[in-house]
Amino acid sequence: MDLDALRHGNFSKLGEAVSDWEQMTKKLADLKKDAEDNLKAKADKATWAGLNATVSREFIAKTAAEFADAHTQADSITKILSDTRDELISFRAQLNDAIKRANEKNLTVIDNHDGTFSVMGNTRPDWASDPSGNTGATDQKVVDAFCSEIQGILSKATESDKSAAKVLKLLVNQAKYGFSDASYEDRDGAVEAVAAAEKLATMARHPDEMSLDDIAAFNREMAKYHDDPMFAEQFATRLGAKGTLQFWAEMAYSHAGARGSELQAMKDLQSNLSLTLATATFSDTDAMRGWKKDVLDEATTNFRDPKSPSPIGALGYQVISSLLRDGQYDTEFLDDYRKDLFKADKGAGDSNTDDRWVKGYNGLDLVFGDGNGRDPLEGLFDGLSRNPEAAEHAFESKSDLDHMLGTTKYTDRGESLGRALESAVTGVANGDTSSAAPPHSAAQVKIMANIMQAVADPNGGANLVSKGLGESFGDMAAAYMPEISCAIKGPGSETVFLTNSESPRGLNLTDVTRFLSATAADPAGRAGIVYGESIYTGSLLQQHLSNPGLFDGDQKQVLNDIGRNAGIIEGIVGHSAANSEIGKAISGETEYNEALKAKGDFAKTWVSIGLTGLKIPAEYGGDVMGSVIGGGAGAVAGAAVDRLLEGQQMKGAEDQGLYYSSKDLFAMRDSVSQQTIWSVDDALARNHVHLPKDEIDDSVGQAVNDGWKDADYYLNRSKVKYG
Repeated sequence: MDLDALRHGNFSKLGEAVSDWEQMTKKLADLKKDAEDNLKAKADKATWAGLNATVSREFIAKTAAEFADAHTQADSITKILSDTRDELISFRAQLNDAIKRANEKNLTVIDNHDGTFSVMGNTRPDWASDPSGNTGATDQKVVDAFCSEIQGILSKATESDKSAAKVLKLLVNQAKYGFSDASYEDRDGAVEAVAAAEKLATMARHPDEMSLDDIAAFNREMAKYHDDPMFAEQFATRLGAKGTLQFWAEMAYSHAGARGSELQAMKDLQSNLSLTLATATFSDTDAMRGWKKDVLDEATTNFRDPKSPSPIGALGYQVISSLLRDGQYDTEFLDDYRKDLFKADKGAGDSNTDDRWVKGYNGLDLVFGDGNGRDPLEGLFDGLSRNPEAAEHAFESKSDLDHMLGTTKYTDRGESLGRALESAVTGVANGDTSSAAPPHSAAQVKIMANIMQAVADPNGGANLVSKGLGESFGDMAAAYMPEISCAIKGPGSETVFLTNSESPRGLNLTDVTRFLSATAADPAGRAGIVYGESIYTGSLLQQHLSNPGLFDGDQKQVLNDIGRNAGIIEGIVGHSAANSEIGKAISGETEYNEALKAKGDFAKTWVSIGLTGLKIPAEYGGDVMGSVIGGGAGAVAGAAVDRLLEGQQMKGAEDQGLYYSSKDLFAMRDSVSQQTIWSVDDALARNHVHLPKDEIDDSVGQAVNDGWKDADYYLNRSKVKYG
């Protein structure tokens, strides 16, 4: 910045810009709130059908998100402009003060109008006779000191101006259309993020030169900035697509067999790098779009160890997937990569997938944790599990779904596939225990129906449960209790079995029965079903007793229908668990009890996020169950979970914990009956409904027992044999 430009700078226009942006930010804050509280909230509660169920709902959700991003971007711009203006005014004051002090020393500071300035001494004829003794001689040290001070002020002002322009341009370029969610409190914060990205990208170009101390410093910076969109985009694009993959491959080679603190450092590095790249994929700069395309182009590249004579290195697919295990990646990026990788995997056929990815790569280890990263589908599935939209896209094709399920017989990818399937059919990202579960779309219900059909296949479908998928199947069954209940009840079921699903009767009864029966073979899977049924039953009881107009009929009938349904579902599971054949797959009662306890704390989150959501008509409040947690629905369901978790004792069976038996069918039946009666009593008391307690308890208990016996019919009808 030239001397005169700063010295005489009029920053009023910049001040006006700051004021304009402040007003814009306030207006956008109001629009953001309105979009979230009205537009999106009403859309979430609406009963959509047909094209509106997919296109309109998604459009409204994205529009609301755009308002939020617009506010965030405006707020960041305001703060950067305001901070820069304040800094320039401060530098102007410092410059004028320095010039004033120079004048007092009989020095003149002038702008040379070529980007430089001069400090020179004043000369006057009368100085020779000045009684003060000032001869006009100039001390060169004083001149040099002022030159240095003024140059320092101008340099800092120039840096403030240029860096502000740079980060503002980077900020608005993050999104080609719409707005960025990058948030900064001041100019320095944005500048530091960009500088950190440039520094780490430079380090990553020479992984062989990075000591453990360097890796520790690298990790600290990445841990600080991995959620910063501008940092992430700058790091990725400066390192380049191939450079990014080469960096991680070489780090994996260099630290193979790491132990202790070195192992932990590499785990942290893999996680931080994954989180950073995940953030970067949401950037829409030209450079980042090129990076994403170039990464996919490197999928078949052989990333060799530069220190090894072996010509075999990690495939690009393997390197990319090893970096998908943490963070939520952009849907479009995951879609493009998944299509390419699915095509490559399907090309090998179901039985040859392990040969396709593992043989020949026996020494490869790209994952400093579980597994070794040789099967790229495992990493992809982990990435899909944290992006429900991308996961749903991945399994919409029945052909792709059937292939992936079929490959679990020959690979170890079952658990990661299960997590991805959970995300696809529930709309809840793996590990997310705070976001409310969205209503099941027709597409999601179709995927769930296809999964159930695959498991129900008499030609070995039930074996999928033992391929690492059992626990996920149980969680999915819990999430689909409304649809499962509607399938069992049949036409007219929605009047009792409330649901916010777009396709409440989209499941096939025979497939449902065989799916529940097969999943019961896995202790964690069975635990998921038991918790899901208990939560849904408790929620239904509360909603019907608090809103008696939901069912046009006798409340006792509703309670009996709910009790019978609980008996059928638990009866299917109970009989199947006691089956002599299936029993061989269950190591014993202890294993199931441990699974029940382990699943308990996780199952509590199902209550809080409304995983088995209920849709109540507008005249009765019209809210999804997740929005009334803390009220009756959450309380009754939560109490049911607590009883299971604590193993509460049943009356007359002091040594018999609730549900803590996998052998005695009568004890299991009584457990279901007791749990349901307790939930009925909770709901009656909570809603101050005065019905004859003994009569209701007896009636509901009988309904549960009837349902338990009816489970025989459903099992026989679906040709599931049991002992």
